[in-house]
Amino acid sequence: MPLRPRPKIIDNITVLEFLNAGRDSLKMSVVAGERGMKNIVRDKSINRPALALTGYYKSFATKRVQVFGAGEIAYLRDTKEDKQYKVLTEIAQRHIPCMIVTRGLQPTQPMIEAANENDIPLIRTTLSTRDFLAASTLLLENMFAPRVSEHGTLMDVKGIGVLIRGDSGVGKSECALALVERGYSLVADDKVNIKLINEKDLVGTSNEINRGYMECRGLGIINIAELFGIRSVRTDKNINLVITFTAWKETDEEERTGLESDNFEILGIQVPHIRFSVKPGRDLARLVEVASMVQALKLIGHDSAKEFNERLINQMKTEEPGALI
Repeated sequence: MPLRPRPKIIDNITVLEFLNAGRDSLKMSVVAGERGMKNIVRDKSINRPALALTGYYKSFATKRVQVFGAGEIAYLRDTKEDKQYKVLTEIAQRHIPCMIVTRGLQPTQPMIEAANENDIPLIRTTLSTRDFLAASTLLLENMFAPRVSEHGTLMDVKGIGVLIRGDSGVGKSECALALVERGYSLVADDKVNIKLINEKDLVGTSNEINRGYMECRGLGIINIAELFGIRSVRTDKNINLVITFTAWKETDEEERTGLESDNFEILGIQVPHIRFSVKPGRDLARLVEVASMVQALKLIGHDSAKEFNERLINQMKTEEPGALI
């Protein structure tokens, strides 16, 4: 099996990257300070500089995107222009990445001057402050998310995101194709890009160029959406289960009861892990399907193996000695 790549940690992005990623969804346009588009955003949180506008800078979050809503703009308009210019210049010189004005409000002239003179991008959005804060927080969370790629195939089976791993040629794509034929959805084949969202959710997706395509040995590259319909392809899916295919050996010992649990670590998150030996005549697609249903039951608090074990123990306690022999 190929070596697993190291996770990529994103600890900063440029204002230009943020603007390009959210220009349409966040309805943003640049008003001033275009020379500062390479300024660095070092924090995925958003800051509203309310106290800073009064000259109080203790605990001022300079690494964050600075958002000016209706309250901040109203305060500035009630402040003399020379005082506005002074405090905005002091804020800009603390190396903030950018300033964003919401609700389609017009920035004041001192804001434009301070932005241009200090190379601080001044951006305007037509979104309300609440909507912008919610949407931009999600966007930044996604952009700052730690990421890694895994060799395998990601499927949506019964609502469970299943990452199928194994050596090249072991049968991952053939199994995935059989699952697609049964009505389930392909997320990514061969290379799965994974992000850690909110420090708990592993979200897998594919590269844009090969989304919806699958390589099957003997057939070559096939277009899943054209063959099976658009519902057979998903853009992303949370990963809930990892299944590893291994070439069968006579010495293999597979789990028989389900009481033994195994985990597979991705970006520090432990994901339930099952191993299947690949041998002639074994219906791997059916096993993956059932494993997904078992995992779905576990997520809502039902563990068949433990429930059966408890029933067996309770019966042994009530039976007379030797009754079960």
